[in-house]
Amino acid sequence: MPIQIKEENGRNLLTVHVTGKLLVTDYEHFVPDFERLVRQHGKLHVLFDIIDFHGWNAAVFWEDIKFDLKHFADIKRLAMVGQTKWQQHLAIFCMPFTKATVRYFDKTNAVDARRWLVEIPPSDSR
Repeated sequence: MPIQIKEENGRNLLTVHVTGKLLVTDYEHFVPDFERLVRQHGKLHVLFDIIDFHGWNAAVFWEDIKFDLKHFADIKRLAMVGQTKWQQHLAIFCMPFTKATVRYFDKTNAVDARRWLVEIPPSDSR
């Protein structure tokens, strides 16, 4: 399956590995799992691993836009880990579609991405 999700440590940290080219059927499996985790944990911190991601077609792009609009406020932090310029641009492109703080990390800095996701910002430490 091109989308694999993993809930980490029973917390609000979710790792999403995306590989290959996405199909609409991939969203049909991913969305219910994501929504269940939002119901369980509230806002999520998401590590979005797109190292082996090769894109999608127009139908999948539309599914992604619908997902982004529906879950606009369900992600607190989004770390996108990739290896190409277009993946870095994808991180910038998605910013208007979410309230999440979004950062891109090169695959060589994947450890930093995970560290950033679990750190508590000063405004949240009260």
